[in-house]
Amino acid sequence: MAEREAKVTRETKETSVKVELKIDGKGQFEITTGIRFFDHMLSQLAQHGIFDIKLSATGADQHHVVEDVAISLGKAFNQALGDRSGIVRMAHAVVPMDDSLAMVALDIGGRGYAEFEASFNDASIEKMPADLIRHFFISFASEGRLNVHAKVLSGIDDHHKAEAMFKALARALDAATRLDERIAGRIPSTKDIIES
Repeated sequence: MAEREAKVTRETKETSVKVELKIDGKGQFEITTGIRFFDHMLSQLAQHGIFDIKLSATGADQHHVVEDVAISLGKAFNQALGDRSGIVRMAHAVVPMDDSLAMVALDIGGRGYAEFEASFNDASIEKMPADLIRHFFISFASEGRLNVHAKVLSGIDDHHKAEAMFKALARALDAATRLDERIAGRIPSTKDIIES
């Protein structure tokens, strides 16, 4: 089996992002974006998806850092998955986090699309604009060529809602990227191709 790994570098006038991703990892991570809460959320993606992620990002403002990290991480997943042969492809996860419950269902089907349903009580979560959670999911799905449906089913605390969503994304990605021995080497599509 080919190594399912990718390295992505994105340099713009607004940000600098470097990502190293190993899909078949051990949940190890080194993440620094300059946004502590965002680092915490991305570490959930690595830890609970069992992906190895090394990521560094700098930028003048939080919006562009979050957006460009999402773009770069999405591209890394897209590259690492290659032609998608042998993967489970579709999966979902429902994850509790204290008072909160979140669901993510996804399809690694080659078409980037996201539905995001969550309401936050405050405009920011630990100094990060709350709406950037939605923006991350949409940008990540677009560049990863994933169909992602994410929803907070219940909850009170904004931190817990966001963390449950990232953990659910991680668990769903882990399940969908797994190799299915029953279809070893085959692409899981009646079209016999998944656009990447």
